[in-house]
Amino acid sequence: MATSNANTKPRDTWGSKLGFVMAAAGSAVGLGNIWKFPYTAGESGGGAFVAIYLIFVIFIGFSVMLTEFAVGRKTGLSAVGAFKSTDRRWTFVGVIGVISGLLIMGFYPVVGGWSLAYIQKIATGLLDTPEAIGGSFGAFISDPVQPLLWMALYLVLNIVIVIKGISGGIEKAGKILMPLLFIILIIVSIRGLMLPGSIEGLKFLFNPDFSKVDSSVILAALGQAFFSLSLGMGCMITYGSYLKKKENLVQTTAMVTAMDTSVAILAGVAMFPAMFAFGMEPTAGPGLVFGVVPQLFAEMGGMVGLLLALLFFVGLSVAALTSSVSLLEVVVSYLIDEKGMKRTTAVLLSAVVMALLCIIASLSLGGVGPTLFDVGAFDIFDLLTDKIFLAVGGMLVCIFAGWRLNREDLKKEITNDGDVSFPLFNLWYNLVKYVIPFAIAIVAIAGVKGGFDAGKGEIMVLGLVMIAVTALFSKKL
Repeated sequence: MATSNANTKPRDTWGSKLGFVMAAAGSAVGLGNIWKFPYTAGESGGGAFVAIYLIFVIFIGFSVMLTEFAVGRKTGLSAVGAFKSTDRRWTFVGVIGVISGLLIMGFYPVVGGWSLAYIQKIATGLLDTPEAIGGSFGAFISDPVQPLLWMALYLVLNIVIVIKGISGGIEKAGKILMPLLFIILIIVSIRGLMLPGSIEGLKFLFNPDFSKVDSSVILAALGQAFFSLSLGMGCMITYGSYLKKKENLVQTTAMVTAMDTSVAILAGVAMFPAMFAFGMEPTAGPGLVFGVVPQLFAEMGGMVGLLLALLFFVGLSVAALTSSVSLLEVVVSYLIDEKGMKRTTAVLLSAVVMALLCIIASLSLGGVGPTLFDVGAFDIFDLLTDKIFLAVGGMLVCIFAGWRLNREDLKKEITNDGDVSFPLFNLWYNLVKYVIPFAIAIVAIAGVKGGFDAGKGEIMVLGLVMIAVTALFSKKL
């Protein structure tokens, strides 16, 4: 059994409540909000998807995030240790979180690298030829070398921040980057809403047509809620483990959830009104941000379009960075707590593994490398995490809290021994114990069934098998 060094070395903590909120919101706010949310909303019918997503965020997202914060702070350990210290049989839930973090970081820095590359591309004249923008993106991501160089630069930025630790690196970065992101999105949104015909974009985003809803839309909304809020991947348990006992968990959870959801909605408002104003299709898929959005700014023309485009991709890079440092910290914290590594060693080892996964993922977009069921590595990592690992991980966290932890201990942790008022505790507890696990299971089963129709069901089943194998062998970790 690996020993924890948590008792031999003082554990790092957040320097302030603001610092924690900004860092946790930064973890939640990422590519899931600005890259994934708009294109998923576009593919899933707009308003109906947004409405279901918001319901999931309010009832499931908030509850699971509060649970993860409580479990993390109660144990003072990262994802694996939090479960192992309570009941070794539940260690696999923490291991699933660490694996999720690794898999997401197997493709996340690739997209983060794209966002950095587009700052440079726009600054050097990409918008001068609008008709070539769409083709330019396809040529870029299928290039075997360029995306890897940008991915490496992006990963280095993560390493620099996480090596500095919690209060010295992640917290300071969050305090600067999160306010900057909000300002950028508000500016871009206001400009888009000023365009003639932009109202149609708002209707698409906020006027739900529930006739378009099927199991795939519901699963997409649930997966988006988990991916966007950084749930089920160990981030919030790990961040919660660095929290001081005096902090108000309920209040901070509400603030983080609200900030994350605001950025997702702002990203939609920044894109869809302008897209409809210029007659562009909202169903462009994962290439929406990189293929269609630059065309929007090119259509605006002049220095305004150029500056807004630069601001947008700076904002996208900022959002990506605040999230990926938390994913890297999940794996790093596991190596520090459970394997006794020094932070620098843990960061560099984690980054090397992630870089190798990213190379495979990036090359797969150019048709290079192995495939599984005719699916490339980039899409496999995305499918496994978005559709299976995060939802199942969140479900298991709730089952652990509701059925394994003592109800009164949980209440004391969340209310700071009665000092914090939480009149909805009974509702929250019953949601966590009964409703959320059942709801996630039903949606996941329907999603796997629908996945076979889309040719992706085999990958989802593989994810479930991986979770089962993890449960069998995690006691040795």
